[in-house]
Amino acid sequence: MADNRKYYYLKLKENFFDSDSVVLLEDMKDGILYSNILLKLYLKSLKNGGRLQLDEHIPYTAQMIATLTRHQIGTVERALSIFQQLGLVEQLDCGLLYMTDIELMIGQSSTEAERKRAARLENKALLPPRTNGGHLSDIRPPEIEIKKEIDIELEKEGELKGQAPARSYGRYENVFLTDTELSELQAELPEKWAYYIERLSGYIASTGKKYKNHAATIRRWAADDTAKAAPKQGIPEYTCKEGESL
Repeated sequence: MADNRKYYYLKLKENFFDSDSVVLLEDMKDGILYSNILLKLYLKSLKNGGRLQLDEHIPYTAQMIATLTRHQIGTVERALSIFQQLGLVEQLDCGLLYMTDIELMIGQSSTEAERKRAARLENKALLPPRTNGGHLSDIRPPEIEIKKEIDIELEKEGELKGQAPARSYGRYENVFLTDTELSELQAELPEKWAYYIERLSGYIASTGKKYKNHAATIRRWAADDTAKAAPKQGIPEYTCKEGESL
């Protein structure tokens, strides 16, 4: 059985440690410890798009971060304060911490996609060398190769079912809708269709859950939200505000 689980990785530029913020950070007392904490927080936030949270309802606290990074709580508290001063971490209105530069550092793949890419590269190695001035830039980057594989597989699946192929949407391009489904959602949820697509995309990426019909899932979530719109008694459940700006 193919392993299609998503794997996220951190992409750092070669001059990462030469950036002004990191140089200033490491020049402080305990700066090397702060640098270590910063990298661990980047890694912890990858699957949640930069948000520091255990799941969609539980944000990381300083004590939780201290336990997960294996640093003293006082060191973590000082580091978080300094990160916010340097603009490396932002605290959202709901209290959740967000790694501000994470969007430039997130990479993702799946084991099945990596296997196929490795097989293609092996086949290319068996081909005769280029003699017409070709160079390395002719080879498509891995990200483009992976997305092409996904698009082709979706098209084939749509053809087999006699339906129009679904397209990928959302921050992580993991919400699949046909043109008809998208049009129907836009008509049914004129002000919130994009919000629910992004919400589903982040949820799938962070939990690894799979849904047979993404359009139906969005409709069910919208209906549940409508039903929950009436005020409730007791302690409110943790959640970021709808439409919150990062």
